[in-house]
Amino acid sequence: MTRAPRQFVWDLPVRLFHWALVVLIGFSWWSAENYHMDWHRLSGQAVLFLIAFRLIWGVVGSDTARFSHFLRGSRAIRIYLTDKQAPASVGHNPLGGWSVVAMLAVLGTQVVSGLFAVDIDGIESGPLSHLVDFDQGRLASAIHGLCFTLLQVLIALHVLAVLFYLAVRRRNLVGPMVTGSAAAPAPIPVRRAGPLALVIALSLSAALAWWLFAEPAL
Repeated sequence: MTRAPRQFVWDLPVRLFHWALVVLIGFSWWSAENYHMDWHRLSGQAVLFLIAFRLIWGVVGSDTARFSHFLRGSRAIRIYLTDKQAPASVGHNPLGGWSVVAMLAVLGTQVVSGLFAVDIDGIESGPLSHLVDFDQGRLASAIHGLCFTLLQVLIALHVLAVLFYLAVRRRNLVGPMVTGSAAAPAPIPVRRAGPLALVIALSLSAALAWWLFAEPAL
């Protein structure tokens, strides 16, 4: 029996980013709920690193990881939603691409607000809270909580979309995010990023996460 050809979809950095983010979001929630604020800050730092990496990788990464590959205008979205004969996208579809941007925007806002957040007693504070007054720190804390609510909504929509694709369109979106490829009758060549781009993205992301979460000089 001839094995169906495989289509490259996601490179390893994108897959590791995706699953690491899933784990860290859950861990961030758990650590906050159980008042392990040291762990919560470390988790937030790791999330910031992932967001920064994904933004950089969206410029220098493999084709399917690049924003220029999957961010499309309203016309492309309309065709995707109305034309059932339109060819399937390699990677994010036009609607899914903007959901990625929404997720990154909400996560980014949550992490940044956490940097400045101050609790009601002024005891637990973000690493940059010394740059704002108490009221501004409380506002940042409120934004931090609001973003988590928005994030829960986006996660629920994401899960529903995955289930919709599996049940209605008979397309497994989880498999390629694990293996990096999917069965395809006519694979399309996709350019993959080299190791230098990966080193640059990792280095810049790590430097930013360390700098923003570093303790202020006394």
